[in-house]
Amino acid sequence: MNMSVYNNNNNKRFFFTSLSAPQCVAVSVQITPCVLCVVCLFRSSLEIPEINSMVISPRDNSLIVGGGDNNIHILDLEHGVFKSVLQGHSDYIHCVSVREREGEILSGGEDGAVRIWDCRTGQSVHCIEVYKYESCARPQYGKWISCLTTESDWMLCGGGPSLSLWHLRSLSPTSIFPLSGCQRDASFHQDMILAVGEGAFVSHCLLGGEVKAQIPSTPQSLNTLQINTNSSEHRVLTVGGSSDHIDVFTNLSYRAFSLSF
Repeated sequence: MNMSVYNNNNNKRFFFTSLSAPQCVAVSVQITPCVLCVVCLFRSSLEIPEINSMVISPRDNSLIVGGGDNNIHILDLEHGVFKSVLQGHSDYIHCVSVREREGEILSGGEDGAVRIWDCRTGQSVHCIEVYKYESCARPQYGKWISCLTTESDWMLCGGGPSLSLWHLRSLSPTSIFPLSGCQRDASFHQDMILAVGEGAFVSHCLLGGEVKAQIPSTPQSLNTLQINTNSSEHRVLTVGGSSDHIDVFTNLSYRAFSLSF
């Protein structure tokens, strides 16, 4: 695995690569155009067969990585080292999210559990087995958690179980969304929830659990969505999935155009 990270403060370029023998991570630091320093930072038996989800934590400039080894790995981007491993899932990780204000990491996995981790101690402080809640369970789809996102004291999660809205202080579901198939991504947007998954549409849901609308998309199923929140005037939604088309919604109520690659 190779990865380049630029430090904007001093224009140094950090390059990470994993070495097969011995197991370690080497970091090359471009000090000047003519000087290159390579240092082996640590030895480890770390082997991640796949990386399924990543998110950056602005709190400490770290990269949270959910992998196929059932663990969450935290990479210090400034120094280029893996500083901790969060262990607790019994199967591989599908999704991770960060509650920056609370100093928490949330993860969802193939084992059907959503775990809440304390960033300071690295300990799992809560484990929610969503598939065990009768209102959420859908045995025909399995128990895996494929999508997870948070906002303030609220969490959205779904996959095998129905997409559901949870209050994190009480650790209880407050709304279950009657969407068919497995949802692969979801996001809070103002007073709505946007969700995509199996089906050629973007679902608009109200916080109370009602499905307000389903807007047609070009791909027959959708895997991911992103909303531009940097502009109050141009809130653009993009979705992608089972084709080479990326649908662009300049108004959430209809697809404006598609990009094809």
